[in-house]
Amino acid sequence: MLIPLYFAPEVGEDMSETVELDKQSDPQAVKGYAFYDWGKSAFETSVTVAVLPAWYAYLFLEANGLTTEIGSIEMTGDAIWSFSVAIGTLMVAIVSPSLGVIADRRRIKMWWLRILTYVGAGGTFLLAFAPVLPIDTQWLWLMVCFMIANIGLNGAGVFYNALLPHMGADDEMDSISNLAFAAGYAGGGILLIVHLVMVIFLSGDWVIPFVMASSAAWWYGFALLTFRWVPEPPIKDEMDALGFRESAGLALKEIRKTISEVHKFRTLFIYMLAYFFFIDGINSVTALGGIFGTTVLGVSTLGLIGTIVLIQVVGAPSAIGFTVLAKKLGTKSALNVALIGWVVLCFAALSFAPLEYSKHSEYQVQIEEIDGEWHYTPHSGLTGTPIAVDEGGVEQLWAAEILSTYGIAIIDDNYKDSVIYKWAGFDENDESVTLNLGTIDAVSLESLMASFEDTRFSISQKGGASIVGIDHPTNLGDGKLDFIPKTVRSNLWEPLGLNVTIQFAILGGAMGTLLGGSQGLARSLFGQMVPESRSAEFFGFFGFFGKVAAFIGPLLYGLMTVMFDSRVGILSIAMLILIGAIMMRWVDVEEGRKDAMEEDARNRGIDL
Repeated sequence: MLIPLYFAPEVGEDMSETVELDKQSDPQAVKGYAFYDWGKSAFETSVTVAVLPAWYAYLFLEANGLTTEIGSIEMTGDAIWSFSVAIGTLMVAIVSPSLGVIADRRRIKMWWLRILTYVGAGGTFLLAFAPVLPIDTQWLWLMVCFMIANIGLNGAGVFYNALLPHMGADDEMDSISNLAFAAGYAGGGILLIVHLVMVIFLSGDWVIPFVMASSAAWWYGFALLTFRWVPEPPIKDEMDALGFRESAGLALKEIRKTISEVHKFRTLFIYMLAYFFFIDGINSVTALGGIFGTTVLGVSTLGLIGTIVLIQVVGAPSAIGFTVLAKKLGTKSALNVALIGWVVLCFAALSFAPLEYSKHSEYQVQIEEIDGEWHYTPHSGLTGTPIAVDEGGVEQLWAAEILSTYGIAIIDDNYKDSVIYKWAGFDENDESVTLNLGTIDAVSLESLMASFEDTRFSISQKGGASIVGIDHPTNLGDGKLDFIPKTVRSNLWEPLGLNVTIQFAILGGAMGTLLGGSQGLARSLFGQMVPESRSAEFFGFFGFFGKVAAFIGPLLYGLMTVMFDSRVGILSIAMLILIGAIMMRWVDVEEGRKDAMEEDARNRGIDL
């Protein structure tokens, strides 16, 4: 049955109420839509993935060491980070359907997009103020502000995505959605390159805070173009404004009604369930990839930022490439290709591991004998590892003990102000300083090196023994899945000489190839099966499923990390994507489109 592309008004009816069912796109509005992705991607790249995880991990380690105790549970920094991400996204998930219901009955999609952008960009800007706080609370400040920024980002995403069905016709949906994602990769990538240059060539405590503040300004500045060029979608018979209680009551009533209509939108609900699983995995990889790289693999800040730049460079053309693929294979088939790629990628990530040290110069502490006296060189530079400054912490007590016993401390060169790092005769301007241990007998030297066994540090005696602590990134064997990276390292990474930075770059290149296409096509496919007259309502549920997924993914990763280890957490994420990919078999896209068109016709009084 053919349905008109627009609702033809009756004679004498106000033409301003005409609402098209499948309106062709306005180039300037599409450009404004893409610019929002261009702007917000600065938060998603420079902040969420590239710089903030490393900064957070750095401050967490400085304050707590490898773990801290919350309640009676000992947790690592990446587990706490994943729980904070989960809480913020859950808060948005709970209110998304209600906001969507109201937004379909009042012209407030753009208003909510503005408000939540202010929240997100404002929370991002506040991250820059962490250095003014006491050192033991800086990591907590980052976590709280990041949660606020995430609420703004994810909440704004509900209304931003709800605009998509109004941006153009069904056959334009793939190109508009993927164009926006491509713009995001380009915009986020440009600013990230600037941030990379700053981190490499500039010094000072202001650099990282500037990255946070400039990311907020970039997001807000380009969002202004969206607010200016993208019109509020028209609504026929707009509902009068309601108070909070009335709005909540209406929202709950309509949510129950929507849930009761599963039979009318069977295909759409099947797709939402599949989407719940695979987007859970994809978003978890992007949200936790940075903290996994720094905490588990030991990737440096520069290595992490370089990988994210690679993702941006690869991501923009790949998103456009998936648009071409969707035209040839169809949106669903192209999305399935991306999902299969994600499953393979997650299983491959289990094999990544830093190479075992083979040179004396690679160890964090290097000891050698010179003219009958022992000397050591502390590891310095951006790849250094800070000691905990939390007074009385286990790691600090250990460092203080070996400092008092042997005159040696393990500390990154950037932490010369630490109490532990202050000792007589240290030249703070000499980054390659060699410090004298004095005369030490063989038994004492052996005891010193043995004290490193239960730590996350490494020590080497030139021409002699070396010790890598049990919690050091290169030390594999005690994890449930460590046999995988250990085997692959021995048979692939080490023979080819591919260090962990190169491995992480391979992961980044593969992510960039899949990320834009999978996210863009997933949103586009949903938009094609959503009634335009109820777009915010259904995208509210879309947001609900996505945000609950974004809650469950990091939560699952955190639980698996606490119960087992981080690689088991990655395996659980891979299984989520695999379940979603399998469920796509039951999604009939043409049936979903037909259901959406029929619903629009009913809502606009068109006789079928």
